[in-house]
Amino acid sequence: MDKKNSSKSEPRRGDLQAQAGSDLLRTIVEGVAPVIGQEFFRGLVRSLSEALRVKCAYVAELNEDQTRLRLLAFWGGENFLDDFECDLSVSPCGKVTTGETYYCQESIQSEFPNDASLSNLKIESGLVIPLAANGGAILGVLAVFDDKPMEIPADDLAIVNIFAGRAKAELEREIAEEAHKRIDSRLNRILATAMDAIITIDDSYQVFIFNQSAESIFHHPAKEVLGHSFERFLTIKFRRLFEQYVVSCQKKKELVCYVWASEGITARRANGDEFPFEGTISLAVEADRKYYTIILRDISERVRAQGEIQRLLIEKEYLQEEINDQHNLDEMVGQSPTFVRILENVEKVAVTDTPVLITGETGTGKELIAHRVHKLSKRGERALIKVNTAALPASLVESEFFGHEKGAFTGAVNRKLGRFELADGGTIFLDEIGDVPLDVQVKLLRVLQENEFERVGGAETKKVNARLIAATNRDLDEAVADGGFRDDLFYRLNVFPIHVLPLRERSEDIPMLVHYFIGKHKNRLGVAYKKVDDKTMDRLVQYRWPGNIRELSNVIERAMIISTGSRLVVELKESPVKSASAKMEDVERNHILSVLHETNWVVNGPRGAAQILDIHPNTLRNRMKKLQIAR
Repeated sequence: MDKKNSSKSEPRRGDLQAQAGSDLLRTIVEGVAPVIGQEFFRGLVRSLSEALRVKCAYVAELNEDQTRLRLLAFWGGENFLDDFECDLSVSPCGKVTTGETYYCQESIQSEFPNDASLSNLKIESGLVIPLAANGGAILGVLAVFDDKPMEIPADDLAIVNIFAGRAKAELEREIAEEAHKRIDSRLNRILATAMDAIITIDDSYQVFIFNQSAESIFHHPAKEVLGHSFERFLTIKFRRLFEQYVVSCQKKKELVCYVWASEGITARRANGDEFPFEGTISLAVEADRKYYTIILRDISERVRAQGEIQRLLIEKEYLQEEINDQHNLDEMVGQSPTFVRILENVEKVAVTDTPVLITGETGTGKELIAHRVHKLSKRGERALIKVNTAALPASLVESEFFGHEKGAFTGAVNRKLGRFELADGGTIFLDEIGDVPLDVQVKLLRVLQENEFERVGGAETKKVNARLIAATNRDLDEAVADGGFRDDLFYRLNVFPIHVLPLRERSEDIPMLVHYFIGKHKNRLGVAYKKVDDKTMDRLVQYRWPGNIRELSNVIERAMIISTGSRLVVELKESPVKSASAKMEDVERNHILSVLHETNWVVNGPRGAAQILDIHPNTLRNRMKKLQIAR
């Protein structure tokens, strides 16, 4: 009876062991359940030390070559110890590098006499459990030590091993997290130091990555872009390229593909300005979600440099052409009062940036006047960019003036700089401006008023600073009245008109010009100087010179070739005297009138009067005005 009662009142040994294991488990769980990372390790070692009633416990990680330990958490009974390392070759922890648990119940110092920490703490016994990764590599240890002999029941040891496994998992998580941080850190450094803009977006254009170069290139801080739409930075061509790329990726089976964005594609900065770029768009898929990474480089400076190189090369050609043509301010020969006044006006206007309109008949030297204005201006060191509008097909005038983009029209295989762009900082001379088509006149007026234009086929507005000199042999007043020339453009050009007189109206300059051309052609032809007798000079002075100075130069050159003696022999088609000039005008007037009556006053066209008379329509109109011919 007493034995029976005794058996009921006293707990059995198995029950005591189960109770002890339960207490140990509860103590450890309470210490580590709500935490991870460093707090988990601290809670684990403290709970182990208190539950097992040992002097100290710690979790440590091994270095890469498994020669040293670094503490993650150490509980010494009263406080935590941090920043401690030890040499595995003298420590009990070195025993577990093979993957086996080390357990010493007593006299541990005799086995590791060189471990100073054992003697300092008066350690007598210890348990070291390896924390091994799935591949077998030892990541660290879980260790408990006591200053008295240690005996851990098998059930308790099993519980400790369970939490050693939990510590191993936590250590793996921390190692992976640290590696991830290092990768993120390296990636961030790469993104931060990359010269190119790197942007990652999804199908809805939401931005996930926007690096420092992207901030710089797009002129917008990342904090105001991340999580928002990238659409504000897309131009029409950029969006089309991206949409085409998305469609092409959907058709391909492989998940990774890319497209190259070449020259001609532009993006938009935060302020709305467009800039050219080159780069790639690539696709990556993560968790069934598609991300598109755009890596682009702003090539504005490169395009600008290429344009400047092209401009300088063409300017060099123009300068060489001027040298070859031997344009010389000394060719402005004359001393008549009217001619001197023209030169005085040239000097006055040259120092300004005012547009100059030079009018006069063919061959009067309008281009020489333009050269003189340019050379005497502050832009004189740059080339004078010339355009003979009358020599251009109407369809190409705009492209010649303003340039075109690659693919702007059939035959536009490359980007071309226009003459205005080439003249930036210098002077542009538009000869025969009266022949500019009406649709181009509108854009020409814009350049004069706002100093800006667009290339044919381009969307970017280009700024230009070019001084304009124009010339024409047409009567622009008449062209405006006929609707062939815009009145607003005419008034913009006609700020400072210079009318170059025909040679017949400054005949007193003819002797000086004759001697000038004799000297000029003598050197070029390699012939002796020719004298001009009075009779020959009188014939030259009295001639009407319909081709003006250009005709005079040609006549003298021919005379230098055919003259075999020392005197100049001149051949002229006719030799009218001044007294006969009125009679000749009557003959010319009657002849033009007869042809006009024959064509029913049609001037231009295949059956017009100009075609029958074999002269330019503009020349015929000028002669009609001069001879007072009207219907």
